[in-house]
Amino acid sequence: MIARRTFLAAAFATLAGFAATPSHAEDWPTKPVTVIVTYPPGGGADIMARLIAPKMGEALGQAIVIENRPGGSGQLGAGAVTRAPADGYTLLFDASSYAVTPTLFPNSPYKAGKAFRPIAVTALFPNVVLVNPGFPARDIAQLVDLAKRKPDNVAFASSGNGSAQHLAGVLFEQSAKVDMMHVPYKGGGPALNDVMGGQVPVFFGNVASTLQHIQSGKLRALAVTGRSRAKSLPDVPTVAQSGVPGFEIYEWNGLFAPVGTPDAVVKKLESAVRQALAAPEVQQRIAALGGEPFQGGSDEAAKFVGAELERMGRLIKERSITVE
Repeated sequence: MIARRTFLAAAFATLAGFAATPSHAEDWPTKPVTVIVTYPPGGGADIMARLIAPKMGEALGQAIVIENRPGGSGQLGAGAVTRAPADGYTLLFDASSYAVTPTLFPNSPYKAGKAFRPIAVTALFPNVVLVNPGFPARDIAQLVDLAKRKPDNVAFASSGNGSAQHLAGVLFEQSAKVDMMHVPYKGGGPALNDVMGGQVPVFFGNVASTLQHIQSGKLRALAVTGRSRAKSLPDVPTVAQSGVPGFEIYEWNGLFAPVGTPDAVVKKLESAVRQALAAPEVQQRIAALGGEPFQGGSDEAAKFVGAELERMGRLIKERSITVE
């Protein structure tokens, strides 16, 4: 009899817990949603998060609050989200470094990509293979030929070891079967300045931060790294079109929830992101930044992110890349 009372008490307690859970799909959200961005204000990830936040808020009927927590290659912000309840009210907005950090920092809060579930990838931003105007190579074929004739002599700059620019360069070396010299800087600004100044000839930059320099003639664009040409650079071919078949790499941004967030809540968030990305003004802004909206929902985002985690992890290990 005592065992039966204990069982019934536990059952009622469980049911009461379910009834009190505030994350039921029909109720959620009942308060503002905080999105923690792992980069400083004004950066690419911050721009994208603030671009879609108002439209997401309209779709959800609650405000989306952007909170910047840069530091530790995204680990500071990610750690804060892992410590928050998995109820959909605290989310992570990250960049392509999400696929890099678990391998570069094995003890990071990302836990090899298993601490979060993707809600959406918002947009893909191809890099541009850029050279100083005085550099002799005028297209990818000439760059590859020069690098093959002078192994470890042609240098490319990046914002640091393990950065998006560094990995784009390493993947280019691997795909084109060349060996170049990597010159890491403490930030993309100093790296870009030295490429324009002629100290280092090659840079794998993003369209948004380099377009004005391409248009002014301070940099020459050889190719873009996406599957198709960038709308803002229609005359610039892709790397694959230029003789390196299959080459494709992007910088990207994604929205993530802690593992354990209810499926119904994730679906509501996914729908809100898709509604935001469908807005003409959002699409125009993404195009102006040199990108394209991601095609697909949370399932497609999970496949994309999983493939990037595997590809970047393998590349980092094969090339023994560290942050030292």
